[in-house]
Amino acid sequence: MWDAWNRNRVLRPSLPLESPLWMFKTPTPQFQQEILGDGNCTIHKEPLQLFCTEDQTVLCFTCFQCQDHSMHVVCEIRLAANNYRNLFQGILKTLKEQLEVAKIMLADEHERVMLIQEEEQNFSEMIQSENRILFQLITKINEKSLQNNEGNLSWRELGQNLLSHFAKEVENSQETIKRLKNLSRENIMKLQESEVKLSERISNLQMISAELERKCGESAFTLLQNARYYLTRGESLLHQCLESACITELSLCHVSGMSHILKHFQRPITLDPNTAHPCLVLSEDMRSMRLRAARQILPQNSRKFDFSARVLSVERFTSGWHYWEVEVEKATSWQLGICFSSDKKRDRSKAFECKVLLTRFMMEKDCTCWVFPPLKRVSLRDDMCRVGLFLYYEYGQLSFYDVTEGCLIYNFSNLIFWGAVRPHFSLCVPNGDSLPDSLSICLPSASADNVLAI
Repeated sequence: MWDAWNRNRVLRPSLPLESPLWMFKTPTPQFQQEILGDGNCTIHKEPLQLFCTEDQTVLCFTCFQCQDHSMHVVCEIRLAANNYRNLFQGILKTLKEQLEVAKIMLADEHERVMLIQEEEQNFSEMIQSENRILFQLITKINEKSLQNNEGNLSWRELGQNLLSHFAKEVENSQETIKRLKNLSRENIMKLQESEVKLSERISNLQMISAELERKCGESAFTLLQNARYYLTRGESLLHQCLESACITELSLCHVSGMSHILKHFQRPITLDPNTAHPCLVLSEDMRSMRLRAARQILPQNSRKFDFSARVLSVERFTSGWHYWEVEVEKATSWQLGICFSSDKKRDRSKAFECKVLLTRFMMEKDCTCWVFPPLKRVSLRDDMCRVGLFLYYEYGQLSFYDVTEGCLIYNFSNLIFWGAVRPHFSLCVPNGDSLPDSLSICLPSASADNVLAI
């Protein structure tokens, strides 16, 4: 810290008094008045004009020549004060920057507490929604069992299997909700502890900043009093790290929902070439889509994600429940969901399209996943291979599942559909030299073929 001072005017007693290094401007009367009392050494009665950086004391020339300071770095009081003032101002600038960061982090931690509470509530509602829909399925299937007992897998047998699953699912749901509450409580405690630490840090930053501001405005002699102490306090605070609380994602609580029984209702979905974007190439069986290998011309340094490369299904759903699965392993950025008209009472020429989507996109090495509407971030495994979608038209239900893990990703309840609903598939138009992505719709298993007429 003091190396720079050695390049300035430094005084050492081993040099003769006549040496040019002893030459400096005579302090002005105003500066002399800044020195404590009459500015004279209490021992030698000489003016105090020097400062010893090692001992942090002011000296007269006679004190300077004593053996106690023979190897010490000594300079003019005004020069020492200016050096300390510059150091204080540099630390003060950084402290104020950290103060603003700490305030932002405190606000973020408070917001995260509310988000955790909201997320717990959302998960509980999604679990309850899954149970309600499963109960409705069982009810409808039991009604069917009274009308139709034909097929390899009878309605009655399917209803009994679902009823058995429903009882287990309700029990599992209660355990999952309990885990969610416990995990939410732990997260909130961590965030509140972080808030306390950040509040203390803000208080310390404000206090030491005020001290350094006051020191910078003091006279040279007063500023040098305890200068090293204030410098050390400021520097030690700078070395303390600001960290947000590390919490556990609530999505780690495995919510299976109906994922284990939806295979029975899986249906084949085909892509409609009339709705395909020109960037897309569809397979002959209309079950796969990929982007053309040609590089897209986009603005330089563009980071925008363009999901305009979409295609809809041939199938249109106006009632009932429907389940389909999509292979996403060969796509880094994609959108899956449904689209439908906004209002049947509107003029068709003015009606606009609504979408309910699950989106995953990759920016460099950062993978993020969102649902819409409203736009909300969700947690998904980076290596997820297959996504399942379940639509229950009459109840306005759309659920997304991680088929690989057999768990619920997110579900939407109480959606209002006007007219036909069509499955939606979209890929992100590649930016630069990225490899073209592809999606494939999975064919239903043999057991599903027996219940496609539901």
